[in-house]
Amino acid sequence: MENLQTWYIVKRPSNQCEILSKEQFDQIEGEEESEIVERWGPFDTQQDAIARRVGLIRAGKCQPV
Repeated sequence: MENLQTWYIVKRPSNQCEILSKEQFDQIEGEEESEIVERWGPFDTQQDAIARRVGLIRAGKCQPV
């Protein structure tokens, strides 16, 4: 069976962006909604999310962790 995991990038108030699995994202969104400033995704692979995060850092939208 294929891994159907999806990934998200979330921006925190510190302007740092983290890559989270769908399960992590769902948990944070439900409990700590105010701590998510902006989000991108879902992405099909973690590699896609990493590439997008690099682009966001280069564009000045995120600070590296």
